[in-house]
Amino acid sequence: MKELIELISKKLVEHPDDVEVRVIDGEEGQTYELRVHPDDMGRVIGKNGRVAKAVRTLLNSASAKQDVRVNLEIVE
Repeated sequence: MKELIELISKKLVEHPDDVEVRVIDGEEGQTYELRVHPDDMGRVIGKNGRVAKAVRTLLNSASAKQDVRVNLEIVE
């Protein structure tokens, strides 16, 4: 999952070297924190959050095959 998030995020942003994904294991599943360059926040979130929602949909589809609950947080 981490590699999938990194791959998608690096293709979206102008500063791919600043993309950082951190995994946090919790009771309800795994939480992935995505950090990008401040100038790229708009690209990752998208207009009205459409890009972020699309990435979350892809993650939920991929996690269903592995029977794991996944949450994506985009942090500054």
